[in-house]
Amino acid sequence: MSQQVATPATDATRPSHRHALDVAHPPPGPGNTRAVLLPVAVVLLIGTVFVSVYLAAFHAPHPHRLRVGTTEIGTAQAHLSQDLERVAPGGFTVVTYPDETAAREAVQDRKVYAAYLGDGELLYGSANGAAVTATVTTAFGSVAHAEHHELAVADVAPAAAGDTRGLSVFYAAFGLVLAGYLFGMTTYQLAPRLQYRWRMASLALFGTVGGLLIATIAGSTGFGALPGSFVPLVTVIALMGAAVGGTTMVLLRLFGSAGVSLASILMLILGNSSSGGIMPAAYLPGWLRPLSEILPVGVGVRAMQGLSRFQDDGLTRALVILPVWILGAALVLYLKDVYRSGTPTARPA
Repeated sequence: MSQQVATPATDATRPSHRHALDVAHPPPGPGNTRAVLLPVAVVLLIGTVFVSVYLAAFHAPHPHRLRVGTTEIGTAQAHLSQDLERVAPGGFTVVTYPDETAAREAVQDRKVYAAYLGDGELLYGSANGAAVTATVTTAFGSVAHAEHHELAVADVAPAAAGDTRGLSVFYAAFGLVLAGYLFGMTTYQLAPRLQYRWRMASLALFGTVGGLLIATIAGSTGFGALPGSFVPLVTVIALMGAAVGGTTMVLLRLFGSAGVSLASILMLILGNSSSGGIMPAAYLPGWLRPLSEILPVGVGVRAMQGLSRFQDDGLTRALVILPVWILGAALVLYLKDVYRSGTPTARPA
C-alpha cells in the first residue's frame, strides 16, 4: 500500500491573498497633485483672510471721527475739541446742538454716540456697546477733569435687558449670514436643474422663515436681545438673509466652485467683520469702513439695532439697499439660468 507524502504548496498553487498596499500603483499624475494641493491652498487662503481681516479690525480698535455732540459754544467748544484731539487724535467729530433736549434726541436717534452738556455732564447710550461706552466716558472724563469737574453720566439709550453687552445682534446676524451662505451653496448642489421660478420661491421661503425664526428667538418673545417691533424686525432680517443667499447663488453660478470661496470671503468674513455688530464702523480701518454701508450684513445689522434701541435708525437705508441686492441677484440668475444661450432652456429638476 503506497503512502502519499504531502508536499508544500508551490507559488503557483498557493492561494493569492495580496494586500492592497502590496499592489503597485502608478506614480501621482498632474490630476492627483492638483487634488492634493488645491483644497489645502483654498482653505488656508480663506483662513488667512479671516485672521488678517479680523485682526486688522479688532486687534487694537480706536475711533475714527466718531460723532459726538455738545451744547457748548464759542471758547468752551474750542477747548472741548482740543481736549478730545489730545485724548484721541482724529478720534472725534463734534456736532453742536442748541440745547439739552436736542442733544438727548440726537443720542437716542444715534446721530451722535454721546453728547457733552458742559460742567462735566455727559449723555451716552449703553446700547452702543461696551467699547463705545468706554471710549466716550474715558475721553469726556479727561475733558471734565480739565474743566475741574467730576464726570456725571446719564444713559439715555440703555441696552436691552437681554443684551447687556450689546453683542447679541452680531451673533444673531452671524448665524443668519451663515445660513444664507449655506442655502445659496446647497440649493444648486441639491437641485442643479431646478426651474428658476421655484428657485426664487425657495429663496423667498428661506428669507421669510429665517426672519421669523431669528426675530422670535432674539426678540421680545425670546431672549429679549432685540426688543424692536416684531413685523419690521422680521422684514429686515428676512431681506438680509435673502440678500446673502441670493448673492451666494450668483457667485456660485458665475464662478463655479471658486464662487463658494468668494462668497465665504465676501459675506462671512468681510460682511460680518464690517457689520457694526461688535462695534460701530467708526472703529474699523479706513479700507473696511465703507463696506458697512453697502454689504447686506452691515446694512441689516444697523437697522436691527435701530429698531431695537435707536428709534428706527438705519431702517430706511435697509429697506432700500437690501431689496437692491435681492433684485440684482434675481436678475443675474434669470439671465444665467433662463437665457443662457439667448433662448429659454431651463427645465424642471
